[in-house]
Amino acid sequence: MIFGRSERGTSPVEPVTLKILVAGGFGVGKTTLVGAVSEIRPLRTEESLTEAGRPVDDTEGVEGKHTTTVAMDFGRITLREDLVLYLFGTPGQERFWFMWDELSEGSLGAVVLADTRRLEDCFAAVDYFERRSIPFLVGVNCFEGAARYPAEAVRQALDLDENVPVVLCDARDRESVKEVLIGVVQHAMAYASERRQALTS
Repeated sequence: MIFGRSERGTSPVEPVTLKILVAGGFGVGKTTLVGAVSEIRPLRTEESLTEAGRPVDDTEGVEGKHTTTVAMDFGRITLREDLVLYLFGTPGQERFWFMWDELSEGSLGAVVLADTRRLEDCFAAVDYFERRSIPFLVGVNCFEGAARYPAEAVRQALDLDENVPVVLCDARDRESVKEVLIGVVQHAMAYASERRQALTS
């Protein structure tokens, strides 16, 4: 590399950077998902659960959880030489929802992570993105011991539009998470194309 150019005389590729949100209920695996795929050490803002938070932090079904995100998780993944995703994991509890507006600013799209044992916990995230016309994909995190349901059954339970992708995933597995993120990018691009066509027709 000489003065910003490669030896073959071609300019280095300037990657496109895209922002993806990872949302969902308390204890659904957002921090795990970001950590599984990030190529940098993820920035985490986790604090220990305390007795003071017990009345508002419902740990039923996630009794092994001892920490919670209080601001955000941040990670980065390069999908291609010219495409980099920045991942922002949102806090799950209602008392931190005021941060969602800041985090969603300029985002391409979102992953709503769902746990079939506590499916109602992702209703708020689905509603948030629908109201703001932010394209999103629902990723069903397949926890060990949790009942498995077809994607279409989850779609019906969440009353999702038929164009919202629903995929089964493992938030601990890098390749599984990469497929989810690729799905979000593809869905967001299709969504943007449809809106452009609607405006010009």
